[in-house]
Amino acid sequence: MRMPVQRVFAATGIIALLLLASCTRTEMSDKVPDKGRVYSPAYGDVIVEGTIADPAILNPVLASDSASSDVTGLIFSSMLRYDKDLNLEGELAENWEISPDGKIITFKLKPGIKWQDGMPLTAQDVEFTLRTYLNPKVKTAYRSNYENIVKSQVLDEYTFRVWYKEPFAPSLEKMGGMPILPKHLLKGRDVNKADDFNFRPVGSGPYKFVSWKRAESVMLKANPEYFEGRPYLNRVVFRVIPDMSVQFLELQNGALDMMGLTPNQFTGEANTPDFNRRFNKYRYTGNQYTYLGFNLQKPMFQDKRFREALDMAIDKEAIVKGVLEGLGAVCTGPLTPSSWAFNPDVKPRPYDPLRARELFVEAGYRYNKDGKLMKDGKQAEFTILTNQGNRTREQTATILQSQLKEVGIQVNIRIIAWSTFLTEFVNKRKFDVVLLGWALARDPDLYNIWHSSQTGEHEFNFVNYKNPEVDRLLVEGRQTYSRDRRILIYHRLHEKIAEELPYIFLYVPDNLPAVQVRIQGIEPAAAGIGYNFIKWFVPEGYHKYAE
Repeated sequence: MRMPVQRVFAATGIIALLLLASCTRTEMSDKVPDKGRVYSPAYGDVIVEGTIADPAILNPVLASDSASSDVTGLIFSSMLRYDKDLNLEGELAENWEISPDGKIITFKLKPGIKWQDGMPLTAQDVEFTLRTYLNPKVKTAYRSNYENIVKSQVLDEYTFRVWYKEPFAPSLEKMGGMPILPKHLLKGRDVNKADDFNFRPVGSGPYKFVSWKRAESVMLKANPEYFEGRPYLNRVVFRVIPDMSVQFLELQNGALDMMGLTPNQFTGEANTPDFNRRFNKYRYTGNQYTYLGFNLQKPMFQDKRFREALDMAIDKEAIVKGVLEGLGAVCTGPLTPSSWAFNPDVKPRPYDPLRARELFVEAGYRYNKDGKLMKDGKQAEFTILTNQGNRTREQTATILQSQLKEVGIQVNIRIIAWSTFLTEFVNKRKFDVVLLGWALARDPDLYNIWHSSQTGEHEFNFVNYKNPEVDRLLVEGRQTYSRDRRILIYHRLHEKIAEELPYIFLYVPDNLPAVQVRIQGIEPAAAGIGYNFIKWFVPEGYHKYAE
């Protein structure tokens, strides 16, 4: 039963007050800075961000969802990270060196960095973290990123070296981008069951964990000892509001400072003079896409002709126009146009319901007098599972249901809370079809998602896709350093997976964040807007909350 919007709004407003009980609303809290004016950075205030999903876990080794990663990304640090122009730069590492044959990498850490409990961070922590990922008992989806490391060694307090069995092209991104765990808190423990850490983590990043009220909020506070300097904003609060309409009401009411807008909101409700006076809106293309993923262990989806017929029965352009309001593009395969490995020659299959019907018949189905697609006396039927709170996906599922009904298929829709969706359905392979999205890394290595070895319970190939040529290309792409050669490899990979259709690739949505005007220091770049979050600030005289 759905609660009326007014009651939800009131309830979430009460939660916001409880969240910020340690903060006092100031008299200047409703004053809006002048757009276009340059303000000086100042310390203080709180940013409250809306999220549709509760994190699953706050240990980055175990986390595999974006809600968890959004939080852990502020708590933990890595040796390397991407800058605003998507070039790798040092975070914990002050420098690094790759051997001429590409098989040895040496990282030199910045001295004097401390964990948030005051203990020193050293190369021993890096070694411990690597061993944690490689431990077969640890339930991580990222083990394959490190399995071709044959040796690692702590050379001194701040120097760490790894040896690879063969050249590994994404080694800097994978090894350098590995969030580092504190050895002194986790040594000798079963990381999977270390709940005191997994739900109350200690990292070395710009923000420290404060509290987590399940299905309500996560609160972080600025780390005054952060090695790159204390962040300007005192606190960050992630509020879990599964309904995007309620999120938008809370944004307008001042109970949220930031959210990702739906396309309808971006072009409609958030396109008024008052909203544009109080908020800054951003639009940029990210490296993510939305797809319909088949459970290939189900007999229905094992016939490629059936999958291809489904693909041709779906009008993706209509979805982009109707659901995304044109704020995105049709997806053609497992890489997006923002990737240097994207294959522009791969085109989506045409929308052709008549050909789709022919393919269904070729796959052993027939149409009865009522136009229903039948096999073995039963109508073709399956259920699309997607996560609660993502209105764009819910709308997409409804359109898919309608379009596939036109070719005689009964499509059911089931919407499930995010954490349950992952743990009870995706991880356990209890689904027909999932409507989900991937946010991809900048390196085009797709091994974790598509290699046939990655089909375990907590791994990312949960559709159970297996293809020898794809396996070979994935390995070759990892072992080749030449970008020109890698482009050829990934162009073929893009083409092959698009041809095989383990997913129906639907669309590449634009990112549409809105941020309250009082939050300054945001500088959009190729990396989006969040890359310099520690530099975001609220000018003096415009603070909304004072501790």
